[in-house]
Amino acid sequence: MSKRSTAQQVADVAGVSKWTVIRAFTPGASITNKSKAKVMEAAASLNYSPNLLARSLATNKTQQVAVLVDDFSNPQKLPFLETLTDQFQAEGIAVLLININRHFDHVDALLHADQRQVDAVILFGTAFRDETLPELRDGRALPPVFVLARDSQLADVPAIVCDAEHAIRVIVDHLHERGYRKPGFMTGAQVLSTALKRRQFYEEFWSRKGIATKAVISADRYSYQAGSDAFAEYFEATPASDRVDVLMCENDILAIGAMDEARGRRGLRVPEDLAFVGFDNFDLGGTEAFSLTTYEQPREHMVRTLIDMVMGRREIATMSLPGRLVVRRST
Repeated sequence: MSKRSTAQQVADVAGVSKWTVIRAFTPGASITNKSKAKVMEAAASLNYSPNLLARSLATNKTQQVAVLVDDFSNPQKLPFLETLTDQFQAEGIAVLLININRHFDHVDALLHADQRQVDAVILFGTAFRDETLPELRDGRALPPVFVLARDSQLADVPAIVCDAEHAIRVIVDHLHERGYRKPGFMTGAQVLSTALKRRQFYEEFWSRKGIATKAVISADRYSYQAGSDAFAEYFEATPASDRVDVLMCENDILAIGAMDEARGRRGLRVPEDLAFVGFDNFDLGGTEAFSLTTYEQPREHMVRTLIDMVMGRREIATMSLPGRLVVRRST
């Protein structure tokens, strides 16, 4: 096996210093185009690629972050993950995706990430128990932990979230202006639902208008089938005179499942008999088949804010960012 070329060998061929070679392969580093071109030409002739392990030992940075996800049935996760990985990779950071499931819980995942010496851990919308982190630390120096798209209950764990209070106020104002007076709400997975606070604000803002939330429908997870099944159970158990006239669902995929059940199997007209609102602005909800009114999270802004914190360009602190209401035919 041939020996791996070194940065010093590339420097000798290019006629530059070893540190110029290192800068040429460091995203964002200061280097002239002429020097970088000389280094890249020399590197190609020697079949050189930088040794990231050696660099991590010198800089105490591995250029890796771990992203923990526990809900792959929610299709809205994919656009977020695409944006997250795209922007991290533009910074030269590799993303280690860890699937939280029955074989690998949050404790396993955090320990695994720590053993790989990642530069940061991102809990992406997971049902993470906030008391787990202090238990895990217990004298252990874990990498910095951030929460994306969910609130954090720990002062030293920043969360980057869509401003739920602002979002739900805008949604309730819109529904009230449209004349709806019998509001209902469909929750998703219980732990995540509590952390998102959308139901809490929904009930609070309707109450301020003198209207009580008429029903809370619980789905056991964030999926199309869960939304359909939860609505079917509610429909069967509730007399027509007692049913809601508008149903806000905690995210779009629940709303799409519930709407299909309402229209396709129960014969209801949308929005004449029952209006629907989602949250996230998932692409399928915007099609002619659904035309779902929803609230769009500021995904790009949330991800950029998170990455700026990880990269040290912004003060680390919890941030709540406003999105926008997208009104369609379902209301």
